[in-house]
Amino acid sequence: MTPARTIVFAALLMAIDASASALFATEIPQAARRSGFSFMTPDTRAIQDDDTANPGMLWVLDGEALWNSKAGAAAKACADCHGDARADMKSVAARYPAFDKALGRPVNLEQRINLCRARNQQAAPLSYESRELLALTAFVARQSRGSAIETGTAPQLEPFVANGRELFMRRQGQLNLGCVNCHDDNWDKRLAGSAITQGHPTGYPLYRLEWQTLGSLQRRLRSCISGIRAQTYDYGAPELVDLELYLMSRARGMPMETPAVRP
Repeated sequence: MTPARTIVFAALLMAIDASASALFATEIPQAARRSGFSFMTPDTRAIQDDDTANPGMLWVLDGEALWNSKAGAAAKACADCHGDARADMKSVAARYPAFDKALGRPVNLEQRINLCRARNQQAAPLSYESRELLALTAFVARQSRGSAIETGTAPQLEPFVANGRELFMRRQGQLNLGCVNCHDDNWDKRLAGSAITQGHPTGYPLYRLEWQTLGSLQRRLRSCISGIRAQTYDYGAPELVDLELYLMSRARGMPMETPAVRP
């Protein structure tokens, strides 16, 4: 076989292998699913477990203040409609992304907060990754700590879960990789010195030591997509919400940890 034909043949084999991997990739069995917490060093786990040491709690405290502050033309606070978050918001975050009838599609928790601001407070939406939106999201999600994730079961969500799964499995970008290649095929290995987890979003928004700040799940997803040299989606894009929904449904039954701490 000539060198040119050898190169073509090798490229063909690689393409076939890539297609087969995408076709036959299997999800992690429910009994084998682990939170990213279990992959962390003892020092990082200790920071997450101690609310006095967990930096994410600073955003939770800010979120509590915002929860009780009146905003918008309606001069309403979140507490005016929802009451005591510690009781009325318990387990709420464990059910998001959730289906919004008016929009006809799922929204994540950040979008729900902004929809409430627009519909009930007559206030301007908060910017993605702003301290205010992260703080409110962290405060609401904090009330679900320990609650089992339960989103993705409603019949209306089925096509969106399927869309998210397809995106999780799809190879893309210059590196021709999909989420599945790291988080299903190579979990518990290491990449650039960091543990490869199973990708379960149990603790968002979370404090990442690399960021030195709190960040949303969509920030992490966009970072991963950029890492494989693919075109990222805008914050709030339907593709990212569907991917969030699939990841949360994939983590169904696992406890919420917000605000988690990761490297």
